[in-house]
Amino acid sequence: MEINKIAVLGAGTMGMGIAWTVAGAGKDVILYDINQEIVDKTIARIGNGLARAEEKGRAPAGAKDFVLGRISGTDRIEDLYNVDFVIESVVENMAVKKQVYENLAQVLRSEVIVSSNTSSLSVTEIAAVYPDPARVIGMHFFNPAMVMELIEVIPALQTSEETVEIVMELSRTLGKKPIKVKEGPGFVVNRILIPGMNEAAFVLMEGLATVEDIDKAMKLGAGWPMGPFTLCDMVGIDISLEVCNVLYRETGDPKYRPAGILKQYCRAGWLGRKTGRGFYDYSEK
Repeated sequence: MEINKIAVLGAGTMGMGIAWTVAGAGKDVILYDINQEIVDKTIARIGNGLARAEEKGRAPAGAKDFVLGRISGTDRIEDLYNVDFVIESVVENMAVKKQVYENLAQVLRSEVIVSSNTSSLSVTEIAAVYPDPARVIGMHFFNPAMVMELIEVIPALQTSEETVEIVMELSRTLGKKPIKVKEGPGFVVNRILIPGMNEAAFVLMEGLATVEDIDKAMKLGAGWPMGPFTLCDMVGIDISLEVCNVLYRETGDPKYRPAGILKQYCRAGWLGRKTGRGFYDYSEK
């Protein structure tokens, strides 16, 4: 199956990184969101990021033009009718995702594979609302998507082996290193990582150490490349909380119950880097 034009649904942080990655691999991208202004701002952010990378020698000359020349944007789902593949990266909410897949079914050609960048939700449940669930699969990128090499490829119960093989090969074409993961709450990385970040929040609530010192402890004592709070702010505290909730809900195991401070920060709108405030203050950075 030849895949030349890929739709990326959702122009948030992950959608931006995925669109950047796909275009950088020489594929045409159409970035979709329900708000054209958000789409335009995200494409501009990609351009600004590439311009800075070129200036600092982290990207070759001409990278910005190469990538932006392959990205277009739209707020009309009808414009996706001629794509070869879809990567859905909308908000991590099952009801929203199901509605998106029902809408896609009215637009896409029957042979198109639809993948979800969900970080924790059931791909089987998502696939169940699509007319051909054999063509639905999980394709979980990591933030920042243009840098991180891993993709978790998660077949739904209904996913065909042909679909799995196509997505594994596409992942490699994008310059990534895919692993095939059986469906389960949190998959592999988040099943292990999110409880660690959640436990750091409990340690903070118990007053055992400061945010800065807990981060330092895990970097210097456990060899983490960044501390749990720095990572949580980068991922998004709301995303971390939602994954905690999924793990708790799906397993019924109290060890996954989310720390109260995660709920507090989300209620305050302190979601991390994307809002300028999380466990750290980014307002002047």
